[in-house]
Amino acid sequence: MATILITGGTGLVGRALCKALQERGYDIIILTRKSKPVAHNQQPEDRIQYAEWNIDTQTIDKDAIAKADYIVHLAGAGVAEKRWTKKRKKEIIDSRVRSGQLIVESLRNIPNKVKAVIAASAIGWYGADPVIPNPDPFKEDAPADKEFLGDTCRQWEQSTEPVNQLGKRLVKLRIGIVLSKEGGALREFFKPLKFGIAAILGNGKQMVSWIHIDDLVSMFITSVENENISGVYNAVAPTPVSNKELVLQLAKSRMKFYFPFYVPSFILKLMLGEMSVEILKSAAVSSAKIQQAGFHFRFPDIKTALQNS
Repeated sequence: MATILITGGTGLVGRALCKALQERGYDIIILTRKSKPVAHNQQPEDRIQYAEWNIDTQTIDKDAIAKADYIVHLAGAGVAEKRWTKKRKKEIIDSRVRSGQLIVESLRNIPNKVKAVIAASAIGWYGADPVIPNPDPFKEDAPADKEFLGDTCRQWEQSTEPVNQLGKRLVKLRIGIVLSKEGGALREFFKPLKFGIAAILGNGKQMVSWIHIDDLVSMFITSVENENISGVYNAVAPTPVSNKELVLQLAKSRMKFYFPFYVPSFILKLMLGEMSVEILKSAAVSSAKIQQAGFHFRFPDIKTALQNS
């Protein structure tokens, strides 16, 4: 079976993807800053190995590159984990750009058999909806927004673009808000619900483009296996929802009793600083291109997605 080299394999999406790839019989190599010893209870059928890389020193395990048939590039510092200080912004950009550059240089200089690179990006590429609701959701050919996240995504995608020049297939998936019971955005939305509060952000009208983690994992696997998929695709469900609808649907799926509470925009700005702009931004993003490529969503609407998260 083919070997897939994964960066960011220990994160939320990476863990789910590795599990699904194992079930399909793929061999997996996870790149980490410090290679992990084989666990005593790890079985041969686990099919996971670990290899070292370091984006600061631009070094990578040459054998890992040589063994790989495909590369899935998920690495990147969490955008919402810390306040956007000048230092944190640099970490967010460097973790994406320098890792992409390391992959490209490795493919250029190390003999390999890699057929395709599947690289994560984000819908932070897009600006704000001109109107709400937006009758013309953002498509892949829209220009990158000039604010921090848009520019980060532009540099992120540019870092892997030379893969095409090396004669290898390149797929870039612009990922929306990922819904997973294992963490991520849902965990943050659920925190106030523990106290019976459904916290609607700002006026709640801003559109949220989301995707269930099972559909996202399936999209990555489809991108590996389908040679006709190439270029940029939005990894979002077909039905964006308002922040208010998302929060209230989550409350209905988890709680018998809850109190809707609107968190004023100025409070979010005080708490989050510049990051609040993204929290309050409305961005309806189209899934039409990936659907036209033959991809089918298991969870196309928010109600069924939350019931299975």
